[in-house]
Amino acid sequence: MSAYNAFKACAPISWSSNLYITLVRGIPGTRRLHRRTLEALHLGKCNRTVMRWSTPTVRGMLQQVKRSVVIETEEMYNARKEKKANHGALRPPLIVNHQPVPAANSLQ
Repeated sequence: MSAYNAFKACAPISWSSNLYITLVRGIPGTRRLHRRTLEALHLGKCNRTVMRWSTPTVRGMLQQVKRSVVIETEEMYNARKEKKANHGALRPPLIVNHQPVPAANSLQ
């Protein structure tokens, strides 16, 4: 599964004033300009998410490093977090009974 599909949420894309940016590729081996851009976005490690306002400056920075990051709107981010919380939630215990069930009306 690609990094993009792992972070893609099941929510419709709508306009949002906040952008949630997640670094999904490593920094080593990238160009110096891209490293400086990621540093300016405060993305230092993989799988770290930051929230930035959707301004032309930030969108231009994201255009430079679009292969290294995943960009989500607020609705997509909340849907992904809710899905992750539901997946890790406690479930009722599974009860296994190894005792034989007594036969009520068996003719033997």
